[in-house]
Amino acid sequence: MEDGGVQAWDFGTAVRRWRDRAAPEAVGVPAGRRRRAAGLRREELAGLAGISVDYLTRLEQGRAVSPSGQVVEALARALRLSDGERDVLFELAGLVAPGSGLVPGRVTPSIQRLLDRFDHTPVIVQDAAFNFVTANAPYDALMGDTSAWRGNERNGVWRNLVGPGTRAVHAPEERAVFEESLVARLRLTASRYPADPALRRLIGELEAASPRFRELWDTADLDADPDRSRHKVVDHPAVGLITLDCDNLSVARDDLLITVYTAEPGTYDAERLALAIVLGTQRVAG
Repeated sequence: MEDGGVQAWDFGTAVRRWRDRAAPEAVGVPAGRRRRAAGLRREELAGLAGISVDYLTRLEQGRAVSPSGQVVEALARALRLSDGERDVLFELAGLVAPGSGLVPGRVTPSIQRLLDRFDHTPVIVQDAAFNFVTANAPYDALMGDTSAWRGNERNGVWRNLVGPGTRAVHAPEERAVFEESLVARLRLTASRYPADPALRRLIGELEAASPRFRELWDTADLDADPDRSRHKVVDHPAVGLITLDCDNLSVARDDLLITVYTAEPGTYDAERLALAIVLGTQRVAG
């Protein structure tokens, strides 16, 4: 068997062993009474990692080779791997785990445990360049299915300045401030990670695709408060407009941005948010 085949088989073996080891309750999956094995089912791990069951099956059986860094990172996060185990998984995939000088996208097990506590609250995690890292089911129910994002659509600056947009609604002046903030923060990130090739490529593609981005990049106010707007209006297709508090939590050590959407209990907006979450999660479950 060629080296690539050996790597793929070893990668699959590692994933299977760590899947068998993972306690369902430790990763936010109800254990249930009819579970024959202590670990995760294949469909459970696929759901946590945001990949198809068929693709996970082929990875575990060595029939799929060369998983992307994004897939490896998602599996490491879903399996709650330690830093050392994550590095091994990248190596078995024929990749090098992102290191210093690159925009980090690692969600550590401790941060994942924090995210698990928001099981009824929409939460999205992005890296310092606004690349999508992970989101929970309530976020997908509120803002749309994140698994449908492809390529540059997974980047928040691209989605807002080039397309396909989001369900958030802004008045013209609010939109201008929001776009200025996005580009200013991206420029600060570029100054912290000048050697990151993926970040340089993203900036080049944004410059080519968006005159608005080019304008803001040249005039970005790097001293502006990035959190001037703490509210967001979401136009949900089933329940209509919902006005929400939108709070950004920064994970300094890992350079991650966690955005949490809430509404004051007992308000009309809280009722609409709860309905949107119920409708969205029921549709996924069905």
